Amino acid sequence: RGPVLHIVVVGFHHKKGCQVEFSYPPLKPGEGHDSHSLPEEWKYLPFLALPDGAHNYQEDTVFFHLPPRCGDRTTVYGVSCYRQIEAKALKVRQADITRETVQKSVCVLSQLPLYGLLQAKLQLITHAYFEEKDFSQISILKELYDHMNSSLGSTLLEGSQVYLGLSPRDLVLHFRHKVLILFKLILLEKKVLFYISPVNRLVGALMTVLSLFPGMIEHGLSDSSQYRPRKSVSEDAGLQENTLQLDNYVPVSAADTSNANLGMGKGGRKMAGNASLEGQKTRSNVPFSQSEKTCNGAQSSNGTVQRLKVPSRASPVSSESDWETLDPSILEEASLKEGERENAASEQAESLVGKGTSSEGLPITVQPQANTGHTVFVQGLVSGLEEDQYGMPLAIFTKGYLCLPYMALQQHHLLSDVTVRGFVAGATNILFRQQKHLSDAIVEIEDAHVQIHDPELRKILNPTTADLRFSDYLVKHVTENRDDVFLDGTGWEGGDEWIRAQFSAYLHALLAAVLQPDNEKTLSDFGTAFVAAWKNTHNYRVWNSNKHPALAEVNSSHPFQGQYSVSDVKLRLSHSVQNSERGKKIGNVMVSTSRNVVQTGKAVGQSVGGAFTSAKSAMSSWFSTFTQSPQSLGD
Repeated sequence: RGPVLHIVVVGFHHKKGCQVEFSYPPLKPGEGHDSHSLPEEWKYLPFLALPDGAHNYQEDTVFFHLPPRCGDRTTVYGVSCYRQIEAKALKVRQADITRETVQKSVCVLSQLPLYGLLQAKLQLITHAYFEEKDFSQISILKELYDHMNSSLGSTLLEGSQVYLGLSPRDLVLHFRHKVLILFKLILLEKKVLFYISPVNRLVGALMTVLSLFPGMIEHGLSDSSQYRPRKSVSEDAGLQENTLQLDNYVPVSAADTSNANLGMGKGGRKMAGNASLEGQKTRSNVPFSQSEKTCNGAQSSNGTVQRLKVPSRASPVSSESDWETLDPSILEEASLKEGERENAASEQAESLVGKGTSSEGLPITVQPQANTGHTVFVQGLVSGLEEDQYGMPLAIFTKGYLCLPYMALQQHHLLSDVTVRGFVAGATNILFRQQKHLSDAIVEIEDAHVQIHDPELRKILNPTTADLRFSDYLVKHVTENRDDVFLDGTGWEGGDEWIRAQFSAYLHALLAAVLQPDNEKTLSDFGTAFVAAWKNTHNYRVWNSNKHPALAEVNSSHPFQGQYSVSDVKLRLSHSVQNSERGKKIGNVMVSTSRNVVQTGKAVGQSVGGAFTSAKSAMSSWFSTFTQSPQSLGD
């Protein structure tokens, strides 16, 4: 079969809420095309395809990720096109249509992360499907399934079409110097929440940031949605209690990795074999009990497939109905209780680590798990991703670090799930933004504001002089009118490909620098505190446990290293004024003072002879040297 798994239509029912109305092929074998039932792993599909607040927009587009079903190995990539139409315009109106408008989404569930390409094709078909004004006409959807599977293939991942609709140029224009901060936040595997409405702006910005990481979109997200849907409130509490019983954990031994086979994939990329730790997504490091360890079809050491044991407790109340009328205080109380459990688990984990032993041979990595402080000894780390000669993509979205371009409200519990190490997630519901204690940073896309809660993290991410030069270089090339220069391999200067090439060069230089002996001075250009924090991340440990000879050819210094100059002082002052709270207050006072000077000058009249006007001009001129965009400050 081709890369497209299913074409799905999701509609809003006035009594039942969001539900699947059509699927081709059927989502569950043996069911009809019009069956409403869903696989347990995909129970959130209707809420992802038909986003929260969709009724406020005539149309919208959603990118979302689904966990793999049992027996499958990788993330399922979803693209949904939403539209609404007036009920009176329909040629055939079913009896259950009681509202003035009909809201539906047409979705594609794919094995390939071709977001923009799928969106372009799907928008045309969704438009044609709605123009029929008869939703029982499903032949066009079946034709879409056949067409996509015949025209799409994995070879498209190696071309530029994988980035269709993702514009780093627009990202730099909007976030300017803060783009590098977003880049570093994800490198540190922090909990990052993007926020804006409608969804198409949300997923576009989030996925564009990820596209700055070499190979991330093409090969780095296959393990990015390894989570279990919530069963019910009481059942979920029982699962967490069982999860924290450390006696049930399965130790990772060298035997688990001894059969790992490494082969070479297309384009010189390494592909982890069937028995690799992460290649099969076994999540050996994730604190599940033994019966849960090899869910989703992962193989145990004897080659058999174990299924998730269904807990005995069940609740008649669905979690969806609970979230629909949720009070924010409930979430805060729940998270406090989880925090107490985590502290208890941390104490138990420390005693476990004190007794841990390992066999000799392969390098040992001690890796903290999620927020619990659990520590597991891993023998010889393998990313399980298709890597190039530099070890790209980095294994960021593995081992419980999630990428959820759009999160439905029903998934809110994942933010505080002890099995989730961290996340890069997008949300449109204000409840997500209000729960600040559940994330490390909130990215307000509308205002291009990056809110980092921890002062220590802000200090770690404070850009160095070389970083400011790098950001200024990007902003200048994007904003200034200059002669078009076409560079072989990276496209036009200031264009999308060119910007991605700059971030690729930055990351390669960082990787090459950490391999050098006596590299303290070199690493200081990237930020000494940042590099120290990055070396504690899972993605660094995986990368560092393997050899990458190609990096010997890469210049192991910051692309913008150099002596401190007057222009650097201006850059630093400008950055401080624009980004610090004190700087913003000073800026507001200066603007207010300037405004009052103008108003006073008008009140006094012409007798003063324009003195106030010249004072206002001097004030504005002085202030502009600190607040003007840094692209004009380097000369």
